[in-house]
Amino acid sequence: MALDIETFSNRSGGYSFFKAAGHPAVAAQAGAMIARLAAAGPVGVYDPLGFAVPFAALHPLAGLELAHVFVQDVARIGEKLLGRNAEPVTVLARAKVTALLVVAFDAGTIVAHVRHIVPAGCEVVTLDAMRLPDAKLTVPGTYLHNLNFATNFAFFRDTGSGPTAHHTRVVTANYWHGYKARGVRLWLQLLGADGMRLAEWEEALPDSPAGVAIDSRAVRRRFGLADFTGQLFIHAIGVAGHDIVKYALDTYGEDGTVLSCTHDANAWPADFYAGLPAPAVGERVVLWVQNSHPCPIPAGAIGLNPMGEDGKAAFLDRAVPAFGTAALDVAALLPGLAWPAQIEIRAGKHFVRPRYEIAQAGPPARLRIAHPNVERTDLEPDLRIAALGATLGKGYILPAPVLPRDRWRSTALITPMARSQDHLPVTVIVYDSAGTEVARRALGELRRRDSVAVEFDDLFPGAPAGFRGHMEMVYDFSAGGTAAQRGVDGWLHGLFRYEDRASGHIAETSFGAHVFNTVLTFAGEPQSYVGRPPGLSTRLFLRAAPGLGLGADPADSSVGAETLCQLIYPASTPWHANSQTRLALHDGAGREVAARYIAIPCSGSRLFTVSEMFDETERRAAIANNGAGSAYVLIRDTTCRLFGYHGLETKGGGAFSLDHMFGF
Repeated sequence: MALDIETFSNRSGGYSFFKAAGHPAVAAQAGAMIARLAAAGPVGVYDPLGFAVPFAALHPLAGLELAHVFVQDVARIGEKLLGRNAEPVTVLARAKVTALLVVAFDAGTIVAHVRHIVPAGCEVVTLDAMRLPDAKLTVPGTYLHNLNFATNFAFFRDTGSGPTAHHTRVVTANYWHGYKARGVRLWLQLLGADGMRLAEWEEALPDSPAGVAIDSRAVRRRFGLADFTGQLFIHAIGVAGHDIVKYALDTYGEDGTVLSCTHDANAWPADFYAGLPAPAVGERVVLWVQNSHPCPIPAGAIGLNPMGEDGKAAFLDRAVPAFGTAALDVAALLPGLAWPAQIEIRAGKHFVRPRYEIAQAGPPARLRIAHPNVERTDLEPDLRIAALGATLGKGYILPAPVLPRDRWRSTALITPMARSQDHLPVTVIVYDSAGTEVARRALGELRRRDSVAVEFDDLFPGAPAGFRGHMEMVYDFSAGGTAAQRGVDGWLHGLFRYEDRASGHIAETSFGAHVFNTVLTFAGEPQSYVGRPPGLSTRLFLRAAPGLGLGADPADSSVGAETLCQLIYPASTPWHANSQTRLALHDGAGREVAARYIAIPCSGSRLFTVSEMFDETERRAAIANNGAGSAYVLIRDTTCRLFGYHGLETKGGGAFSLDHMFGF
């Protein structure tokens, strides 16, 4: 029951049509247009661009008296479209229709080409009837231009009061300014659990690389809202360079038991997601199903199955309204499944990368939130990868922190991320902060259904108490065989879990492998944000805690948090001996307050806090302008590509968060 829409191609990028047709602000216009057509009598549909099927998936046409479907491309004549055999548009003149729906935006020229064969008295309707106003567009002259739909969804919640309150904060920066965009503004819509709009507003961004913080408490106060759990729809207007809205999302509470950070939602709905962990003892795992479209998700359309066991899929037995939010209890669908088992999500392109929330039994009870990742349906095993070692060294690397052992327990779990993947040969390598290999373990050939959690304590039992470093997951072909037999496709992923040994608070994050720091290229790697590969430089956004380690504000318990960051310098082949990394502290208006340089050894890492890098005077200057929540650190290195993780740590209660950083 997947939606028949195209959302993303790894060759051409994201498709804008589904965003244009499914935009929350045009749902009412689309409904009115379809109602008008339903009242018109026999309707013909003209589909010159191939958009009729995805449009009908988002806006069902069941109420129309559909008489004909016409196409322009002769190769499509006879194709089954909307339940009809497609006819050449040249027979339109003989059709008995009273209305013609032309499934296209910017349809003036398309309509002009067929106007002379439209039957007399036939009303012509185009998708321009549901078009956003030009004032909401970056490129008004080309409606489906990708920059017109720089949009994304964020999980957004504000519930309760006092110690039991739960809040969210979206943090980003005006990174479009670096691509010469001016007058950027965010058009924001808050959608409740029932999908209805609770609030709508705009925020103009300064013409600078300014920080941006949107806090659920401020939104709730501004609009006088009751408790809500839903979605924040973000539409960036006037942008350049990137049509992707990237952000960090903090979920936090008032008593130090709720604190997490997750990456942006990934703006393109996918068929499958993976990396959802089963609950451990004393845990409850909830998947937040948040509909990204103007049509309801039918009952039975969303399912879960143990990874590698398709035949054991179970499905949500209730519908989710358009743009609505529903909590799916994992144990209710898959009883008896326990960590380290992992779960595949059958999403059917109904929602963007979702969040899952884990409640830990107390005392004290704790909450944490994280995200699964897109599971690829277009990948096949690549025979070439096994032969890369002679030229690309370690090849694909998946790096993750090992937090100081005296305080944290660090765990890794390999997570299959391609539907074609069945066998996976993986080795885990541990490096200290200086880049020296200190431990290694071959995991053998993992099967799709295997869920093997690797504890750092077991990997390196002799590690000193304060050990700092990182682990790398790499492909291991030492046992022989072919990549095709082993399912190797370059899409190696893992989930990384960190537990505070004293408080029991847990944070987790997941990500995938890339080729790092080699001038050689393979299959688009080393990945580059701008231009062709190889990507050999770093530009990372480190959102700073509101108080920047200056102490708690009685009016805002989250202000007492400190910002953590771990930068890792992975290298597929030997690269520069040390990084030349610049950390620039910016205030909320985007002005640079102070800078520091650090050198990270190749294959090494550096764990630090913002307070360690910048003194109190500098930190106070960063929050003195434009609010505490939007100061940030820009991490820049022109000599190498670093991989980063960031998080927050409260001043009391042992709560912390950790997730991978975003770059631009």
